[in-house]
Amino acid sequence: MKEEGRAKCGGEALFEDPDYPSEDASLLCDGSTPIARLQEEVTWLRPQEICQTPALFPDNINLAHVKQGLLGDCWFLCACTFLLKNKHLLNKVLPPDQPQWGDSRYRGSFKFSFWQQGHWTEVTIDDRLPCINSTLCFSRCHSPSAFWVALLEKAYAKLHGSYERLWAGQVSEALVDLTGGLVERWSLGDFGSEEEQRPEQDSDQVRRRRLDLNLLHPVKDQCAVSCSTQSSPGGASELGQYHALTVMEWLDVMTVSGSEVRLLRIRNPWGRCCWGGAWIGSGAGWSSVSPVTAVDLQSRVAEGEFWLDETEFLSHFDDVTVGYPISDEGHLKSIYTGNLLTHSHQLAGRWMKGPCAGGSRNSSGYSSNPKFWLKVCERGEVLVSLLQHRKWRNTEKYAQTLLEDSKNTKHQHYQAIALHMWKVEKKRFNLSRMLNKPPCASTHCHAYEREVVLHGDLEPGYYLLIPSTYQPGAEARFLIRVFSSSSTSLSALKSPAPSLPLTTDGEWENTSFSGSWVEGRTAGGSRNFLSHRQNPRFPFTVCDESAVTSGVNVRITLRQSRPDTDLHPIGFHIYKVSDFIRFIRVGRDVHTRLYGGSGSFKANLINVL
Repeated sequence: MKEEGRAKCGGEALFEDPDYPSEDASLLCDGSTPIARLQEEVTWLRPQEICQTPALFPDNINLAHVKQGLLGDCWFLCACTFLLKNKHLLNKVLPPDQPQWGDSRYRGSFKFSFWQQGHWTEVTIDDRLPCINSTLCFSRCHSPSAFWVALLEKAYAKLHGSYERLWAGQVSEALVDLTGGLVERWSLGDFGSEEEQRPEQDSDQVRRRRLDLNLLHPVKDQCAVSCSTQSSPGGASELGQYHALTVMEWLDVMTVSGSEVRLLRIRNPWGRCCWGGAWIGSGAGWSSVSPVTAVDLQSRVAEGEFWLDETEFLSHFDDVTVGYPISDEGHLKSIYTGNLLTHSHQLAGRWMKGPCAGGSRNSSGYSSNPKFWLKVCERGEVLVSLLQHRKWRNTEKYAQTLLEDSKNTKHQHYQAIALHMWKVEKKRFNLSRMLNKPPCASTHCHAYEREVVLHGDLEPGYYLLIPSTYQPGAEARFLIRVFSSSSTSLSALKSPAPSLPLTTDGEWENTSFSGSWVEGRTAGGSRNFLSHRQNPRFPFTVCDESAVTSGVNVRITLRQSRPDTDLHPIGFHIYKVSDFIRFIRVGRDVHTRLYGGSGSFKANLINVL
């Protein structure tokens, strides 16, 4: 890899990104993909060193479409195509009015934003781009003087750590990263053998729905649609084992016989046609429609595009990815109804081995998984998504899998996840009894996806959400997102704190004290009453020096001196306070306040030193 000399603009040196230098480390991760063979040939050049009049976008927007280079990132480029159709989304990712070449303010840097785990993250890069023989070797525009996609690709590579990490991926992930929206995937082909499915099955398995394009009719001109193939289809002999393409439009066309045929216009990010079906060139399909219709449809085809009918589409592609439309105000629009989902919430969570990674519903520890309350204030359409954070694995043992099968790349980075939801009549409920009932809604069987989505038309009330991994003890961070047409709220259900391990090699120190609740003086009642502060208070100190870091086992019991047939509801609270001069030793001071009805009591405090 070679780097050109340091460039200047108006006597000032141009920005060179110290965090993403023009070196092999920015190009490669572990050298496991074919681009590793290119490193000796790559030279990093700025756009003004590649052409005379560089610009972010060409005057003819059709020439701004992406063209894939030597990097296997068709999945990312399909998502980029969607940005061109939605200027408000493009402006979010690539803020406008940045100084370009020829501008006196230009300093060789550009800023981009990507949505990551619930927030927009800014990425700044310099504009040195990898080239071979003074030509961009990775993605470019159809116009040789337009550089928006090459720069966006570099920023996305920086976000991931290297260009090589963009080799093979899912269109759904790129769409979410570029829009902050929601994406769903449908299967077009077989669901695989029983042997392939068995590891992910649980008691609530629901097969993934087959795509019905009629479902998307309310938003057909607004949503992002991409199709992919896992093996070379009959009509596309050039395609390899995995390739993603973009559905530009589809429409129902009247044939000369009076029937209708549904046609789809597909764009190949390679920038050339790779199809040999009935609607290519002078194919037999065009004879079934009027000459006027044929001319009109064929005039819409740009470089790298082709038409095919729905039968060809469903038989030759394996799955379809659909990105939800996003309004100018940032609201999602349902692909099911076309409704605007004007209410949204999100909360982060985590599966941790031990306290809250209980596995699937087949596991005895399922109830320990994180839990969330969804309150629906009025009936409406609700979408709930579970999005897990990606874990990178750089070892070479995954490299061949990455090249051979894009499906398996998900197993490298993600856990198999699912989301279940129960309708609860009131917030106080018996958890084990409820979990023995079927959920009112759930995603399909645990899937190795970054995000799974649950959709429903929900009545007002409380709903319990439980996200889970298939394997007990599997650890990952996640994000719960809710989008709804009506008012909702989302909150985490607090789990009891894990108990400290019992210590067997220390001495137990016992302390007890007695007191009484006297009406009008020290019977202040619960914290719901302003008089709560009148209750008896007892300071005590945790004196172990190790308590600051490792914790101490403390057991407190409160016993009232009344007949068993005439007991008051009682309880106590513990407050940590900053200063009790008479009680301070090395450790932490704690204040205990006890409350109940009237009568006497005795409290025992036992802590281990």
